[in-house]
Amino acid sequence: MASSETVIRFDKVYFEFGNKTLLSSASFSVREGMKMTIMGQNGAGKSTIFKLMMDELQPKNGKISIDRNLRVAVSHQVMPPEDKACTVQQFFQKYFHDKSIFNIDTRIAEVLGVVNLKAPLEKIISEFSGGQQARLLLAAALIQKPDILLLDEPTNNLDREGIDHLTDFLRTYQKTCIVISHDADFLNAFTDGVLYLDVFTKTVEQFVGDYYDVVERIKAQIERENMKNAQMEKQAQANKEQANVFAHKGGKLRLVAKKMREKAEELESAMVSTRREDKAIRPFEIPAQEGIGGTILSLQKFSVIQNHTVVEKTTDILLGKKQHLLLSGPNGIGKSTLLESLASGKHSGSFIGDGVRVGYYRQDFSTLNFDETVYDCLSKAILESGRRVEEQFLRSTAAGFLITGEIMKMKIRYLSEGQKGLVSFARLVFLQPGLLILDEPTNHINFRHLPVIAEALDLYEGAMVLVSHVDEFVWQIRIDDVLELDR
Repeated sequence: MASSETVIRFDKVYFEFGNKTLLSSASFSVREGMKMTIMGQNGAGKSTIFKLMMDELQPKNGKISIDRNLRVAVSHQVMPPEDKACTVQQFFQKYFHDKSIFNIDTRIAEVLGVVNLKAPLEKIISEFSGGQQARLLLAAALIQKPDILLLDEPTNNLDREGIDHLTDFLRTYQKTCIVISHDADFLNAFTDGVLYLDVFTKTVEQFVGDYYDVVERIKAQIERENMKNAQMEKQAQANKEQANVFAHKGGKLRLVAKKMREKAEELESAMVSTRREDKAIRPFEIPAQEGIGGTILSLQKFSVIQNHTVVEKTTDILLGKKQHLLLSGPNGIGKSTLLESLASGKHSGSFIGDGVRVGYYRQDFSTLNFDETVYDCLSKAILESGRRVEEQFLRSTAAGFLITGEIMKMKIRYLSEGQKGLVSFARLVFLQPGLLILDEPTNHINFRHLPVIAEALDLYEGAMVLVSHVDEFVWQIRIDDVLELDR
């Protein structure tokens, strides 16, 4: 049970990045021992709140109060590039604060046990799978023995066993924990309350209760606000129409007309802004490359990692148009490595048909040029497809993925991870690939968008290879064949 002591307080915090306001008069508090979720649309500023808590960013106005005697540690969404060249031992040495202990190997073994990962101390971080790196990031936070633990999308890349293990850990975790995640079932298993970040008003609303209960209360609140808006809009319009009638009659009625217009303005100003972040992306289609047929992808052999050893295996898979293949297996077995080699065309045990355009969705978004603007990225995809499209079509398609004109001008490196995911899907729409390769496409994506994405993949008429640990997502997509790498 959480105590009454407040360990984090935001008081009218204002923060902007460039010319974009992310927080405006944001206020909330977190008590000791609470497990809270930060909820909000992709790009709303959830990860920014963590950086403010970690003192990595400073607010323009307002006050952030965190007891400096308390240690705060964060488990990031993705492994920092500078850490990927480290050995496991070097990686943990960077995050271990107690320098009085000369040999930290015992402590490393303890936190690796907590995250259920076997990791040789001499192994390089880049050699681990995305799911294993997610566990290492959590372990790096835990080795700091934090009083406040911040988890940024901790289930990304984790297989079902990893998510279950993390859920059990958080249920029994005694200290304060704040989590950003789009996995509703995971959040509902341990959440005490929600910090709801409104991307439109830039404020934070605080709710107490389990995750599903809070989501329903927010939904009901939005419906009430929309109904109230509709009533006030109707009343304001009636006042305007009546004012126009009185204004033409002259005399004292002109004064009445003026008062009715003022009343209409009061009603309009009292209307609550509709919460845009509750919109899902628009339904979309990924057109398949035209003029291709026969075998698009042939896979005859592949490698997996078992007990840190490479094992060669054989198979006989042929994919043509409208054929979807699911790759399955636990974290670390080599799914992402196989997808990368297939997409590069350098896999010795596979063949991609001549002229087939490959659309590759990487879980780390490294197929995107982070120094390009979003507009340039999408324009290049159109050029790769060999087509010419109207500017209006480009922008309206992007808008369907909640990519506004403001976002189009931003460099990709400044987008949130969720926004990078939406840009990646928009890019695939413009690219029109013949072979679609998708590595954990649900990572970082707002759960409201997932049914729309699943429907687009289900209807895709080219050849497709998919890796995803989210069963509920996969069940919505037509799968014609499954390759189980651990069998």
